[in-house]
Amino acid sequence: MKTYGLIGKSLGHSFSPAFFSTYFEEHQIDASYELIPIEDITAIESVLSKAYKGLNVTIPYKEEIIPYLDELDAEAKAIGAVNTIVFKDGNSIGFNTDAFGFQQSIKPFLTFEHERALILGTGGSSKAVAHVLKNLGIQVNFLSRNEQGSNIYPYSQVNEAMLGACKLIVNCTPVGMFPHTDACPLPLVDGIGSSHLVVDLIYNPDETLLLKEAKSRGAATLNGMPMLKAQALKSWELWNQFD
Repeated sequence: MKTYGLIGKSLGHSFSPAFFSTYFEEHQIDASYELIPIEDITAIESVLSKAYKGLNVTIPYKEEIIPYLDELDAEAKAIGAVNTIVFKDGNSIGFNTDAFGFQQSIKPFLTFEHERALILGTGGSSKAVAHVLKNLGIQVNFLSRNEQGSNIYPYSQVNEAMLGACKLIVNCTPVGMFPHTDACPLPLVDGIGSSHLVVDLIYNPDETLLLKEAKSRGAATLNGMPMLKAQALKSWELWNQFD
Protein backbone atom coordinates (compact mmCIF):
# COMPACT_ATOMS: atom_id res chain seq x y z
CA MET A 1 0.00 0.00 0.00
CA LYS A 2 1.27 3.47 -0.91
CA THR A 3 1.21 6.04 1.86
CA TYR A 4 0.76 9.79 1.52
CA GLY A 5 0.51 12.43 4.20
CA LEU A 6 0.09 16.01 5.37
CA ILE A 7 2.82 17.83 7.29
CA GLY A 8 1.78 20.62 9.62
CA LYS A 9 1.51 21.71 13.22
CA SER A 10 -2.15 21.87 14.28
CA LEU A 11 -3.90 19.43 11.97
CA GLY A 12 -7.16 18.71 13.76
CA HIS A 13 -9.02 20.97 11.30
CA SER A 14 -7.75 19.22 8.18
CA PHE A 15 -10.17 17.80 5.64
CA SER A 16 -7.41 16.22 3.54
CA PRO A 17 -7.44 12.69 5.07
CA ALA A 18 -11.21 12.40 4.58
CA PHE A 19 -10.95 13.77 1.04
CA PHE A 20 -8.23 11.38 -0.03
CA SER A 21 -9.74 8.37 1.77
CA THR A 22 -12.98 8.92 -0.13
CA TYR A 23 -11.08 9.45 -3.39
CA PHE A 24 -9.06 6.25 -2.90
CA GLU A 25 -12.19 4.26 -2.09
CA GLU A 26 -14.18 5.60 -5.04
CA HIS A 27 -11.33 4.86 -7.47
CA GLN A 28 -10.33 1.55 -5.86
CA ILE A 29 -6.80 2.78 -5.13
CA ASP A 30 -4.73 0.82 -2.61
CA ALA A 31 -3.36 3.80 -0.69
CA SER A 32 -3.66 5.67 2.59
CA TYR A 33 -3.30 9.30 3.66
CA GLU A 34 -2.24 10.29 7.16
CA LEU A 35 -1.63 13.35 9.29
CA ILE A 36 2.00 14.09 10.20
CA PRO A 37 2.07 16.71 12.98
CA ILE A 38 5.49 18.12 13.85
CA GLU A 39 6.22 20.72 16.50
CA ASP A 40 9.24 22.21 14.75
CA ILE A 41 10.54 22.24 11.18
CA THR A 42 13.78 20.57 12.29
CA ALA A 43 11.79 17.33 12.66
CA ILE A 44 11.15 17.31 8.93
CA GLU A 45 14.31 15.39 8.02
CA SER A 46 13.05 12.20 9.67
CA VAL A 47 9.71 12.58 7.85
CA LEU A 48 11.37 13.03 4.46
CA SER A 49 13.49 9.93 5.01
CA LYS A 50 10.45 7.69 5.44
CA ALA A 51 8.85 5.78 2.58
CA TYR A 52 6.09 8.23 1.73
CA LYS A 53 5.01 8.33 -1.91
CA GLY A 54 4.03 11.98 -1.68
CA LEU A 55 3.39 14.69 0.89
CA ASN A 56 1.39 17.86 1.36
CA VAL A 57 2.52 20.74 3.55
CA THR A 58 0.33 23.17 5.46
CA ILE A 59 0.77 26.03 7.93
CA PRO A 60 3.18 27.02 9.34
CA TYR A 61 5.77 25.16 7.23
CA LYS A 62 5.09 26.08 3.59
CA GLU A 63 8.07 28.45 3.53
CA GLU A 64 10.23 26.90 6.25
CA ILE A 65 10.40 23.55 4.48
CA ILE A 66 12.13 24.87 1.36
CA PRO A 67 15.76 24.57 2.62
CA TYR A 68 15.15 20.90 3.44
CA LEU A 69 14.16 19.95 -0.12
CA ASP A 70 16.51 18.83 -2.90
CA GLU A 71 14.76 20.73 -5.70
CA LEU A 72 12.04 23.29 -6.34
CA ASP A 73 9.64 23.47 -9.25
CA ALA A 74 9.92 26.78 -11.11
CA GLU A 75 6.49 28.02 -9.97
CA ALA A 76 7.12 27.06 -6.33
CA LYS A 77 10.41 28.94 -6.52
CA ALA A 78 8.68 32.02 -7.96
CA ILE A 79 6.00 31.89 -5.25
CA GLY A 80 8.39 31.17 -2.40
CA ALA A 81 6.19 28.51 -0.81
CA VAL A 82 5.65 24.75 -1.12
CA ASN A 83 2.55 22.72 -0.31
CA THR A 84 3.31 19.52 -2.25
CA ILE A 85 6.38 17.28 -2.17
CA VAL A 86 7.13 14.74 -4.88
CA PHE A 87 9.83 12.09 -4.59
CA LYS A 88 11.74 11.24 -7.75
CA ASP A 89 14.97 9.25 -8.07
CA GLY A 90 15.63 9.65 -4.37
CA ASN A 91 15.18 13.42 -4.44
CA SER A 92 12.48 15.53 -2.79
CA ILE A 93 10.97 18.13 -5.12
CA GLY A 94 8.78 20.98 -3.89
CA PHE A 95 5.71 22.13 -5.84
CA ASN A 96 2.94 24.61 -5.18
CA THR A 97 -0.56 23.41 -6.09
CA ASP A 98 -2.22 26.12 -3.96
CA ALA A 99 -1.82 28.55 -6.85
CA PHE A 100 -3.58 26.18 -9.24
CA GLY A 101 -6.33 25.46 -6.71
CA PHE A 102 -6.94 29.13 -5.97
CA GLN A 103 -7.09 30.12 -9.62
CA GLN A 104 -9.50 27.29 -10.44
CA SER A 105 -11.78 28.24 -7.56
CA ILE A 106 -11.85 32.00 -8.09
CA LYS A 107 -11.92 32.46 -11.85
CA PRO A 108 -15.72 31.98 -12.30
CA PHE A 109 -16.34 34.85 -9.86
CA LEU A 110 -13.96 37.54 -11.08
CA THR A 111 -15.33 40.63 -12.84
CA PHE A 112 -13.89 43.86 -14.20
CA GLU A 113 -14.52 45.43 -10.78
CA HIS A 114 -11.92 43.23 -9.11
CA GLU A 115 -8.92 45.22 -10.27
CA ARG A 116 -7.48 45.67 -6.76
CA ALA A 117 -7.16 43.00 -4.08
CA LEU A 118 -6.53 43.09 -0.36
CA ILE A 119 -4.87 39.94 0.97
CA LEU A 120 -5.03 39.28 4.70
CA GLY A 121 -1.75 37.73 5.84
CA THR A 122 1.71 37.35 4.35
CA GLY A 123 2.41 33.62 4.88
CA GLY A 124 2.81 30.79 2.40
CA SER A 125 -0.82 30.69 1.25
CA SER A 126 -0.89 34.44 0.67
CA LYS A 127 2.17 34.15 -1.56
CA ALA A 128 0.37 31.65 -3.81
CA VAL A 129 -2.74 33.84 -3.91
CA ALA A 130 -0.69 36.94 -4.76
CA HIS A 131 1.14 35.02 -7.51
CA VAL A 132 -2.16 34.14 -9.17
CA LEU A 133 -3.67 37.60 -8.86
CA LYS A 134 -0.59 39.38 -10.18
CA ASN A 135 -0.56 37.06 -13.20
CA LEU A 136 -4.19 38.04 -13.80
CA GLY A 137 -3.23 41.73 -13.76
CA ILE A 138 -4.81 42.48 -10.40
CA GLN A 139 -3.09 44.96 -8.10
CA VAL A 140 -2.23 43.28 -4.79
CA ASN A 141 -2.09 44.83 -1.33
CA PHE A 142 -1.46 43.02 1.95
CA LEU A 143 -2.48 43.37 5.57
CA SER A 144 0.03 42.00 8.06
CA ARG A 145 0.55 41.90 11.82
CA ASN A 146 4.31 41.50 11.48
CA GLU A 147 5.54 42.91 8.19
CA GLN A 148 5.48 46.34 6.60
CA GLY A 149 6.80 47.39 3.24
CA SER A 150 5.68 48.05 -0.30
CA ASN A 151 1.91 47.48 -0.45
CA ILE A 152 1.99 45.86 3.03
CA TYR A 153 -0.07 47.64 5.67
CA PRO A 154 -0.72 47.04 9.37
CA TYR A 155 -4.25 46.11 10.40
CA SER A 156 -4.47 49.35 12.35
CA GLN A 157 -4.63 51.25 9.05
CA VAL A 158 -7.73 49.43 7.77
CA ASN A 159 -10.52 51.87 7.04
CA GLU A 160 -13.69 52.10 5.01
CA ALA A 161 -11.96 53.77 2.06
CA MET A 162 -9.34 51.01 1.82
CA LEU A 163 -11.97 48.26 1.84
CA GLY A 164 -14.11 50.17 -0.63
CA ALA A 165 -11.21 50.50 -3.06
CA CYS A 166 -10.27 46.81 -2.95
CA LYS A 167 -13.24 44.93 -4.33
CA LEU A 168 -11.51 41.57 -3.87
CA ILE A 169 -10.61 40.54 -0.32
CA VAL A 170 -8.88 37.23 0.44
CA ASN A 171 -8.26 35.93 3.94
CA CYS A 172 -5.13 33.78 4.03
CA THR A 173 -4.84 33.69 7.83
CA PRO A 174 -6.23 31.03 10.22
CA VAL A 175 -8.28 33.67 12.07
CA GLY A 176 -11.87 32.43 12.25
CA MET A 177 -10.99 28.75 11.87
CA PHE A 178 -12.66 26.16 14.09
CA PRO A 179 -12.80 26.19 17.07
CA HIS A 180 -12.28 29.98 17.21
CA THR A 181 -15.25 30.72 15.00
CA ASP A 182 -16.14 33.99 16.73
CA ALA A 183 -12.98 35.69 15.43
CA CYS A 184 -12.80 37.92 12.36
CA PRO A 185 -9.48 38.82 10.67
CA LEU A 186 -10.68 42.31 9.72
CA PRO A 187 -10.98 44.87 12.52
CA LEU A 188 -13.89 46.44 10.62
CA VAL A 189 -16.00 45.49 7.61
CA ASP A 190 -17.56 48.87 6.78
CA GLY A 191 -16.78 49.57 3.15
CA ILE A 192 -17.62 46.07 1.92
CA GLY A 193 -20.63 46.06 -0.37
CA SER A 194 -22.46 44.34 -3.20
CA SER A 195 -19.62 44.73 -5.72
CA HIS A 196 -17.14 42.86 -3.48
CA LEU A 197 -15.93 39.31 -3.70
CA VAL A 198 -14.71 38.08 -0.31
CA VAL A 199 -12.79 34.82 -0.23
CA ASP A 200 -11.79 33.00 2.94
CA LEU A 201 -9.34 30.11 2.48
CA ILE A 202 -10.75 28.58 5.67
CA TYR A 203 -13.23 25.74 5.05
CA ASN A 204 -14.01 24.77 8.65
CA PRO A 205 -16.49 26.27 9.40
CA ASP A 206 -18.17 26.44 6.00
CA GLU A 207 -19.01 30.09 6.60
CA THR A 208 -16.62 32.08 8.77
CA LEU A 209 -17.59 35.23 10.62
CA LEU A 210 -15.81 37.23 7.89
CA LEU A 211 -17.95 35.62 5.18
CA LYS A 212 -21.14 36.09 7.21
CA GLU A 213 -20.40 39.79 7.68
CA ALA A 214 -19.53 40.22 4.01
CA LYS A 215 -22.63 38.37 2.83
CA SER A 216 -24.86 40.49 5.10
CA ARG A 217 -23.53 43.52 3.22
CA GLY A 218 -24.37 42.03 -0.18
CA ALA A 219 -20.93 40.76 -1.15
CA ALA A 220 -20.33 37.54 -3.07
CA THR A 221 -18.47 35.04 -0.86
CA LEU A 222 -16.41 31.90 -1.33
CA ASN A 223 -14.81 29.60 1.21
CA GLY A 224 -11.68 27.47 0.82
CA MET A 225 -13.26 24.12 -0.02
CA PRO A 226 -13.17 24.47 -3.84
CA MET A 227 -9.49 25.47 -3.62
CA LEU A 228 -8.73 22.57 -1.29
CA LYS A 229 -10.25 20.01 -3.64
CA ALA A 230 -8.58 21.46 -6.74
CA GLN A 231 -5.12 21.64 -5.17
CA ALA A 232 -5.48 18.13 -3.70
CA LEU A 233 -6.29 16.62 -7.08
CA LYS A 234 -3.38 18.53 -8.62
CA SER A 235 -1.10 17.07 -5.93
CA TRP A 236 -2.36 13.58 -6.77
CA GLU A 237 -1.65 14.23 -10.45
CA LEU A 238 1.92 15.26 -9.65
CA TRP A 239 2.57 12.27 -7.38
CA ASN A 240 1.47 9.92 -10.12
CA GLN A 241 3.27 11.81 -12.86
CA PHE A 242 6.58 11.13 -11.14
CA ASP A 243 5.69 7.71 -9.74
